[in-house]
Amino acid sequence: MGLVEIASSKSVWRAIDYYHSKKVVTWNKTETGYEGSVSGSDNNTYIVKVDVEHPRKSKCTCPFATDHRVICKHMLAVYFSAHPEEVIRIKKEAEEYEKEEEYRERMQKKQLYEYVKMLSKEELRDELVEALYELEYYHRRW
Repeated sequence: MGLVEIASSKSVWRAIDYYHSKKVVTWNKTETGYEGSVSGSDNNTYIVKVDVEHPRKSKCTCPFATDHRVICKHMLAVYFSAHPEEVIRIKKEAEEYEKEEEYRERMQKKQLYEYVKMLSKEELRDELVEALYELEYYHRRW
């Protein structure tokens, strides 16, 4: 599994923001990946080492990654600086997913509308009461 795949989606999107905001101060290729420095949101500069062969061996001096085997936004920002095509791929996949989700929602709404159209007034009242009851039940539980 690659660096992007094992990172949290929050870290990926924050790293894309860092990449676009040019927070990566320096980066260069190493034997095992990349190293660089990234300006953090707290005005500190973090030193990053990205191991592309063994992503869990990657390091960053930020508080999130120190002493943990996690992939932070700083590591990803350095990686994206070396591989801007990955940013394009991730954004494209997200856009495609959103389009598919919008389509599924439209189809579900259309099916629901068709179902409601075929109900009698009495059946419609019964369904509405049941739906309101379930809504109230779940509302009280949360």
